Amino acid sequence: MEWRMVTSWSRKLPGPGSAAGWLAERIAAMSGGRLTVKVHAAGDIVPASGVFDAVSQGTAEMYHSMPSFWRAKSIGIVIFGAVPFGLMAGEQHAWMTHGGGQALYDEIYERFNLKGFLCGNTGNQWMGWFKKEIKSVEDFKGLRFRSPGLGGEMFRRIGASIVQLPGAEIVQALQSGALDAAEFIGPWTDAALGFQQAAKFYYWPGVQEPGSAEECVVNKGKFDALPNDLKEIVAAACRSAYDYATGEYVVHNPPALQELVSKHNVQVRKAPRDVLLACGNAAGDIVDELRQDKDDVVRRIVDSFLKFRALAVDNALYTEHAMLDARMLPYKYGI
Repeated sequence: MEWRMVTSWSRKLPGPGSAAGWLAERIAAMSGGRLTVKVHAAGDIVPASGVFDAVSQGTAEMYHSMPSFWRAKSIGIVIFGAVPFGLMAGEQHAWMTHGGGQALYDEIYERFNLKGFLCGNTGNQWMGWFKKEIKSVEDFKGLRFRSPGLGGEMFRRIGASIVQLPGAEIVQALQSGALDAAEFIGPWTDAALGFQQAAKFYYWPGVQEPGSAEECVVNKGKFDALPNDLKEIVAAACRSAYDYATGEYVVHNPPALQELVSKHNVQVRKAPRDVLLACGNAAGDIVDELRQDKDDVVRRIVDSFLKFRALAVDNALYTEHAMLDARMLPYKYGI
C-alpha cells in the first residue's frame, strides 16, 4: 500500500524537508515495502498551511509539519511544538515519552480525526533576521515580524506586528519590504532559503522556540485500519526520526553559521538584556492565561507541561547548565 505524505516544506529543504524524506524511507524499509510513502512538497497537492485539513479530511494519509503552526485549530496543539522559555529538544522528547505528553497529544488530535507523532526537533532556534540593529525592546515597536505560534504572540506583546507566512515566502517578503524581520529555524535551514540576501543582523538566543518539534500526523481512520505491526512500524520510525532529525541540526548549524559570517558578512548579535526580560515577562503572561483556558484539555496540557518544565529546570542547574559552564573555562583541551 502507498500513502501520500503532504508537507509544509519546499522539496528537500535542509532540515524539515530532508527529514520528511528520511522518515518516508524508514517506514518503507522497516515494513519491507508493505507500506510505502510518497512525499509531496508544499503546493504539490495542498499549500503548506493546508496539510492539517487535508489529512484530517482524508485527502492525504499523513503530513509532516510543526505543531506550532496550528494555533487556529487549538492552542493546546501548539504547546507540543514550542513554548517560549519552555522545553529544549531532549526535555520535550522526555515529556512526550515518559511524562504523559503523548497521551494528551493523542487526546487533542483525536478531535480532528488525527494521530500524531513527534519526529524531530530543531533544537535551540535563533531569534531571527533583522534588517536593522536591535538596541532595546523599543525597537520592536511596530516591527513587522514573521514569527508563528506562541513565540509570535510573545513578540506581539512586546510591540511587534506579527505576520504569518510559509517558510518559502519569507525572504521575498523581507526583500519587498513587507517584513522588517523574520525568524524561521537556524543557520543551516535559513541559509538554504537565502535569508542572508535580505537581512544582515542575525540575533540569538531564540527564546521563542528553545526546541521546536517536528511532527508526523496520520489520518486516524487510516492509522487504525493498519495491522498492529505496521502501526508499530510507523510509531517506531517516528521515534527514530526524532533522533535523526535533531542530530542533523547539531551537525549542520555550526558550519552554516561560519559561512554566513565569513562569506556573507552576516552580523551575529546577542539580543539585549531588556529584550530578553520583556520576552520572558510576556511569555509568563501567556502561560498564566493558558492555565485558565476554557478548554479542559488545554488546561491539562499546560499543567502537565509546567510540572515537567519545573523538574527539567531544576535538573538542568546541576547537569546541562553546570556542564556548559565548565566547558567554557579557559583550560587547554583538544584543538
